[in-house]
Amino acid sequence: MMPNYELLLDGVIHLAQAASQAIMAIYATDFAVQEKADCSPLTLADQAAHHLIIAGLRELTPDWPSFSEESEAVPYAVRASWPYYWLIDPLDGTKEFVRRNGEFTVNIALIHEHRPVLGVVVVPVTGVVYFAAEKVCAYKQMPGELPRPIHVRPCPDSALRLVGSRSHADPGLQKLLDCLGSGTTLTQAGSSLKICLVAEGQADLYPRLGPTSEWDTAAAQCIVEQAGGHLSTLQLLPLRYNTQDSLLNPHFVVFGNTHPVWLHCLDRVKSAA
Repeated sequence: MMPNYELLLDGVIHLAQAASQAIMAIYATDFAVQEKADCSPLTLADQAAHHLIIAGLRELTPDWPSFSEESEAVPYAVRASWPYYWLIDPLDGTKEFVRRNGEFTVNIALIHEHRPVLGVVVVPVTGVVYFAAEKVCAYKQMPGELPRPIHVRPCPDSALRLVGSRSHADPGLQKLLDCLGSGTTLTQAGSSLKICLVAEGQADLYPRLGPTSEWDTAAAQCIVEQAGGHLSTLQLLPLRYNTQDSLLNPHFVVFGNTHPVWLHCLDRVKSAA
């Protein structure tokens, strides 16, 4: 039986908001920063949000596994048997958290048969919530306001709007910009906010030609897809989850609509790689 995604969304949004409050309580302090084995930063906020979300999801859906960036590794032989599972980045954009620029998020996704079918992204600093689920559509909710539907931007006649990472150098992005030429604008942002900007029509294209992990993209992929857009491999195939031992994503592109200009330039960048 298909779960009631609308009912699940209410619980997951409240849980992500509670995690955001825990993050902000630590954000206001002189917190310490550790370094993980992959040299990425780790703070008490990552851990506090992780434990809160895992415990909350266990109450909400006791029969479904939860897997977070801060979880212990789970062998693929075990993960492959999961029909439904929660995929979580309790603090996406820890570098932005450490820099105190506000561009970090809480990401919670429900994965079913390798696809994200429900996604919630909360921006702790502003309280903005993005959420979506299959057959529910995509929404953005500002604090104190009712949710409003969001949609990707129609295929533009004017210059393309690109969004790129604030913290990760991406030579491929520069090559794409050089190919697209003058008039193309670039906005830099952290975390899954980049994908959400495409979902709400503020950007047309987010090419990611560098490393990411599955928890970085899953929640926001559901949101952009339900908003009418796409998060695809460079071969324009939808990104899929839990299909192999590695949790690294291939390079990908997030877009509202295909456009012959950026498709041509993307092919040139792929050929030069």
